[in-house]
Amino acid sequence: MLIADVGTDGRIQVVDRVKEMVRLGRRAFITGRLSQASMDLAVHALATFGRLARIRGAERVSAVATSAVREARNGADFVQRLRRETGFRVRVISGAEEARLIFRAARHALGLSGGPHLVVDVGGGSAELVVVQDGRPLLLRSLPLGAARLTERFFTSDPPTRGQVRRLEAHLEREVGPLLTRLRHGGVHRAIGTSGTINTLVAMATAARGVDPARLHGVSVPVVDVARLRRQLLAADAAERAELPGMDAKRVDLMPAAAVLVDFLLERSGADELVACGWALREGLLLDLASRAGGRRALSSDVRRRSVEALATKFAGANAHGRQVARLALALFDATAPALGLGSGARELLEFAALLHDIGHGVDHDRHHRHTHYLIHNAELLGFDRGEIAVIAHVARAHRKQVPRESDPELRTLPASARRNVRGLAALLRVADALDRTHFGVVKEVVATLGTGGLRVEIDTDGEDAELELWAASRRVDLLSRLLDRPVELRLLVAPTAAVRRRAVAARRA
Repeated sequence: MLIADVGTDGRIQVVDRVKEMVRLGRRAFITGRLSQASMDLAVHALATFGRLARIRGAERVSAVATSAVREARNGADFVQRLRRETGFRVRVISGAEEARLIFRAARHALGLSGGPHLVVDVGGGSAELVVVQDGRPLLLRSLPLGAARLTERFFTSDPPTRGQVRRLEAHLEREVGPLLTRLRHGGVHRAIGTSGTINTLVAMATAARGVDPARLHGVSVPVVDVARLRRQLLAADAAERAELPGMDAKRVDLMPAAAVLVDFLLERSGADELVACGWALREGLLLDLASRAGGRRALSSDVRRRSVEALATKFAGANAHGRQVARLALALFDATAPALGLGSGARELLEFAALLHDIGHGVDHDRHHRHTHYLIHNAELLGFDRGEIAVIAHVARAHRKQVPRESDPELRTLPASARRNVRGLAALLRVADALDRTHFGVVKEVVATLGTGGLRVEIDTDGEDAELELWAASRRVDLLSRLLDRPVELRLLVAPTAAVRRRAVAARRA
């Protein structure tokens, strides 16, 4: 269960998450019926969820059932019992609807620009595959390939025998092989996993490398790590698997079949990496509920910006300084981006880094730039991939103290294009931050002009004293000057010239 507040602006704040593993589909995929024991557990869990929802004051509720219930001969009777004993009107959704909801959640959480991407959700009874290009679904497919179903049908011993593994692989080839071949030819380069089962695989693969991420959302692992983990899981029995780092104890029996399935999907589709997504079916339901509650327009607007604004508000309140620095930084960007080798997409990342650059003060003043980096890196910023978050975090950290160098160990883990963005954007943010050194907003406008002789930055203060701003900015232009290979001149406009300049800028904007 997921409970969230949805603001009038469409902002979503999760206030409670509850998970109870009742294994409703246990043996149901073999017998065709839900067992009495699993139904009793599910009724008890839903009754508890209902009490929690009432305590939280939930105004709108949506409850759905998936493959185990829609396939069971006694599924309809079970749904009637749930309504009678818990008050929940459970809706049995189709596989196509399940895939749509999962896609909606993943797009909201990661943006999914570019591509094509393969979104994968592995449940107990079914697996959903969604192919996404530039945020749009090209294919939505639900297949009877859930981890519980495959385990019960193919892995009758523990650990499974080689023959059992071969029979499962042959089954996967028949069910999904041709589709994956088409995806490989289509150029799928990464897979995004949205289920608890896949997130467990990512957690285990990450732990095997000695890394313990603060949160899994957005963490990626190369496909070779998944293949290695598959071999390890297939060689171990339940007791040995339970001791593996990152293992979810409630999924111990399902992970061998899940690993074979996911490894097959990755290898055959040609994906290079597997990315964990913290949003899945429940979050897709939440987005649908929020839309029906009147938030459709807000929800369809910029998820990324709302996510950044929420983080900034949490640690910096009204954030007047962050907004001023963002405004100045963008003016510098517009004059220098081509010379710095920065694409149009980098402009937005600069703005977000500027809005967030001082949130570390909410932890501690000293070394606040490092706290800022940590908060950004570990926040659940929705609509971004991990590469974009890394750029924002590094740029924000570099607004003071040491400038980012190509040789920095943390930067060397990023692609060359991301390293270029970090250094170029950091150079602009350092100057923009200095131009609001007093946090009084004395700089009203900056007009930057880049020529062969250098970068001229004209500063309009409307007559206010900007001595500290000019002093601070003059000490922060070194990185920008080096990257441009030209000097940077800061020039304070006198009042009459400034007034003319403001009128000219206003006319251009009009």
